[in-house]
Amino acid sequence: MSDWLDEQLDAHIRTATDAAALLPAVKAVGAVLIDAFEKGGTLYTFGNGGSAADAQHFTGEVIGHYRRDRRPLPAVTLSTDATVSTCIANDYAFEDIFSRQVQALARPNDVVAAFTTSGRSQNIVDALAAARANGATTLLFGGGDGGPSLALADHVLLSPSSDTPRIQEMHTFFLHALSEILDAWAAGEELA
Repeated sequence: MSDWLDEQLDAHIRTATDAAALLPAVKAVGAVLIDAFEKGGTLYTFGNGGSAADAQHFTGEVIGHYRRDRRPLPAVTLSTDATVSTCIANDYAFEDIFSRQVQALARPNDVVAAFTTSGRSQNIVDALAAARANGATTLLFGGGDGGPSLALADHVLLSPSSDTPRIQEMHTFFLHALSEILDAWAAGEELA
């Protein structure tokens, strides 16, 4: 194996090891999501670039299923409707593409989950602020110091790294762990 690949794997292992401290927070977020779904709430996810893909991945696991057959749960990814996104970006500004959707859709009992590696993109910050204003619960999948988004998050899963690949690798772990929690609950099973 080449030196650069060894370094990448070592960095991943260090980050994953450090992420063990976040397991209680993952379980707490799982409970928050279950509570929202029990109350008829919807999960709204969003992000930019690779984080948009992570948001969409999470929504797919929630609506479809992760590892067991169970009923679908309500979730929407705000970056997947090209017509809405381009309309808002064209008629207003790119910074408004998520906040305007959150203003229209999110309500109390909903969870609004932002995926971001820096927490600094204005469209992420504004969407979390809009969610708070609408009474929704906010969740941040972040990294590094969380940026300005951190102050707007009710619940935080902050990858213990400032390196984008490591942050996104942990986001995938977090969303898979949460999907396992939701699958078990929706199937009426207890996790060990």
